[in-house]
Amino acid sequence: MSVSHVNDAEFETKVLNAEGPVLVDFWAEWCGPCKQIAPALEELSAEYGDKLSIIKVNIDENPEAPTSYGVRSIPTMMIFQDGQAAATKVGAAPKSQIKDWIDETL
Repeated sequence: MSVSHVNDAEFETKVLNAEGPVLVDFWAEWCGPCKQIAPALEELSAEYGDKLSIIKVNIDENPEAPTSYGVRSIPTMMIFQDGQAAATKVGAAPKSQIKDWIDETL
């Protein structure tokens, strides 16, 4: 699977009602650290395949979801399971740390 982009209107369907865990990356076009982790998220999406969906939400274009979940700085990554935020990681990190965080959560 590849990383997909979701807007506020799709958030409930694609994230909260998703079957299986979903990692949401709250990001913005102007955010350097967000761009820094993007290749790692693409690679992790391929590695996890159907076990984990990875979705990006542009906070400038879609303010509702980040506001609902208290996103104050970006990048903020959240793992949702069964419609609930199960874990949050704020800031850029190397791929290995993101993978460890995902594995601990799942």
